[in-house]
Amino acid sequence: MQIGHGRQALLAFASTSALFMASSALAQVTPPPTDDTTEVGEIIVTGTRTVGRSRLDSVAPVDVITGETLAKQGTGTELAAALAATAPSINFPRPAISDGSDHVRPATLRGLAPDQTLVLINGQRGHVGALVNVNGALGRGSTAFDLNTIPSISLGSVEVLRDGASAQYGADAIAGVINLRLREASSGGGITANYGIYDTDFTTARGDHSRRDGEQTSLAGWVGLPLFGDGFLTLSGEVQKRQPTNRSDYAATSAVNDGSATSVIGRFGDPYTEAYTGYFNAGKPLSGEWEAYAFGGYQKRKSEAAATARAFNNSNNVAAIYPNGFLPIIAADITDYNIYGGAKGPAWGFDWDLSVGYGRNELDYSVLNSLNASYGAASQTEFDAGSLSYGQLTIGIDAVRQVEVNLYEPLNVAFGVEYRREDFSVSEGEPTSYNKGPVTAGGAGSQGFPGFAPSNAVDVDRNNISAYIDLEGKFSEQFTVGLAGRYEDYSDFGDQFTGKISARYDFTDAFALRGAISTGFKSPALQQQFFSYVATNLVATGAGVVLQQNGSYRVDDPIAIALGSKPLEPETSTNYSLGAVFRNGGFELTVDTYRIDVTDRIIYSETLGVSRPSQTAASTAAIQALLAPFGVTGARFFLNGVDTSTSGVDVVARYRTQQDFGRFDFTLAGNFNSTEVTKTPAVPSNLAIAPSGDFLFDRSSRLSFEQGTPEQKIVASVDWSLGDFGATLRGTSYDSVLVANNNATLDYETGDALLLDLEGRYTLPFGVALAVGVSNLTDEYPTATPININGATGSVGYPSYSPYGFNGRFFYGRLSYSF
Repeated sequence: MQIGHGRQALLAFASTSALFMASSALAQVTPPPTDDTTEVGEIIVTGTRTVGRSRLDSVAPVDVITGETLAKQGTGTELAAALAATAPSINFPRPAISDGSDHVRPATLRGLAPDQTLVLINGQRGHVGALVNVNGALGRGSTAFDLNTIPSISLGSVEVLRDGASAQYGADAIAGVINLRLREASSGGGITANYGIYDTDFTTARGDHSRRDGEQTSLAGWVGLPLFGDGFLTLSGEVQKRQPTNRSDYAATSAVNDGSATSVIGRFGDPYTEAYTGYFNAGKPLSGEWEAYAFGGYQKRKSEAAATARAFNNSNNVAAIYPNGFLPIIAADITDYNIYGGAKGPAWGFDWDLSVGYGRNELDYSVLNSLNASYGAASQTEFDAGSLSYGQLTIGIDAVRQVEVNLYEPLNVAFGVEYRREDFSVSEGEPTSYNKGPVTAGGAGSQGFPGFAPSNAVDVDRNNISAYIDLEGKFSEQFTVGLAGRYEDYSDFGDQFTGKISARYDFTDAFALRGAISTGFKSPALQQQFFSYVATNLVATGAGVVLQQNGSYRVDDPIAIALGSKPLEPETSTNYSLGAVFRNGGFELTVDTYRIDVTDRIIYSETLGVSRPSQTAASTAAIQALLAPFGVTGARFFLNGVDTSTSGVDVVARYRTQQDFGRFDFTLAGNFNSTEVTKTPAVPSNLAIAPSGDFLFDRSSRLSFEQGTPEQKIVASVDWSLGDFGATLRGTSYDSVLVANNNATLDYETGDALLLDLEGRYTLPFGVALAVGVSNLTDEYPTATPININGATGSVGYPSYSPYGFNGRFFYGRLSYSF
């Protein structure tokens, strides 16, 4: 399918669907169905602390995605991918050959950084991962929650608050909040088996390929049990295995031992993954209207991703071990768990919620099929490269009550305090993973991912305490106002206050306007302050892409300070939003515009000491002289100093109708988003040899902020059901994304794309259901990585910045049993 024709087809489908929905709704030809199975999901708990608010009655835009909807996505076993397929404001790119980011892939909301969205579990703050994204993937420099640690089977619904909410929920809620609501049941259950495989034909810069790979299998289930009579205990779990995919280009003849022009020596794609996950959710009524609750989960995940292929003639290859070159494999053993508990009930006129929670994420690195070239032929080929660990303890007290004042209805008053303790540690790998051996010419450390050295090891912690107040009430039947304020005090960087005012006016039962102004902040993560390592990286130069040894230094390291490092401060934001809600019969339309100004964003600096367009030969030489005693080519660190302004609009239209030939759910949703970098870090005065403000934040980094996510993402779908039959057709349009380079002549675009997904379902007797489907029906791909960027090994077949990945057509089947 041609891209241009695909976009025309989507626009035609979207226009026709919108006109049909609007005309049908306004004429009220068909009344709304009375058997709305998703009505329970309309009552939200995110974005408001007033009991009983529905999604369309809220003062802020909230998407409610049911567990049933997530199960219908042909996205394999990844929750983040299922959310991105459903909510246009969420994007989930698929980085490859980017070290730890291959194993813990970050999602973004409204084009902002992955760690500028707060993730809650049952309304409680979730813990972020131990990993900090330090390579060239989208979200570089961020530390985010790993959405794929929670299987879709465990969720009753997901609420996505698309509005700044730091004043309501605390740090990191600049772009919004994702609240994962666990399944809650005292009876019933289900088992689901999934199978899928990629069957695709694609063309890279050097030729055509045909693949059947990435086989995926999973078995998931849940069961609801009574707990001591009137309580509930819901158990859920999933076992999954995903084989790797490979979309590398052919290697140049110069990189292949026999000079073959049809050899693929790299592996660019999804990693091999094996995961075991279990979750529980429990509640038990106590005396005096109090209730005890607990929930939590555990995941053990093994992941193996490839690094850049080393050709047989690579300077860091040892021909006695790998006569034809080698492909280093970076393996990650990830352990993630959390446990929450508490009690809630009335006392002294308030409804109280007393809670405590603890979560931890551990990532152990190993490197396979590798070597340490500085040991020559005596090198081992497998290495323990060290580990990362992050933990979070939270203790909270929340209270809410209705206060009779001179308003249309009682004023909802909520307040609370929270204590949070965080810890972060880096453990060193085995000596041969980071040492330099006796061979002078060989590069030090395990190839693909050098291990953490003793100088990188760290064990740090911090704590903070916060207090908030949240008011919401109606001044009249039509006019609702919300006001929130929050104060937080951190042990490492000080305190921060945020506030929010929101309002809604219902002109009629069918039409309302809503808006908000808020301030927010994101605290500097412990990982950003204390992470350091030395690694082999792909570095773009005027001559193409080369492998170099580069060091990342803590902000308090003398090397980083010499290069301009200062203690990190929080990012701050001001959010503005204005939206409209329209509903009539089975039709609903929400349009929400927004602007998010972020000051002092925390970024990962450029690699200083490497020749770049923003450095003169004199500045490069001076920095290299500074770094030479430490044995590295370049150095980088975290710093504040980038200001951005993000503007956009979210549009969601839905129409539901019941006809003689079935029930139809039409959805047309789009996110239109643009980011502008308004300020970059100044050149430190002690490095006045640098010629421009791009010294610490290069052209490629700036453009990745501005054009690294699609400015338009539109999803049009229709879901049909009749008796035991059902089907879903979805089209998703992605605007082109720029893959920027410091050398503008190396820039290229991913290209516009239209992806079509189709699924058919049939419910058999006795609770058995069968579904078959295909994602990316027409086998669409982004623009292939050009030869002059990809290098001789051809390892990077497609851009990691592609908003829909690079795997092609995916066939799947699903067999489920409900009881």
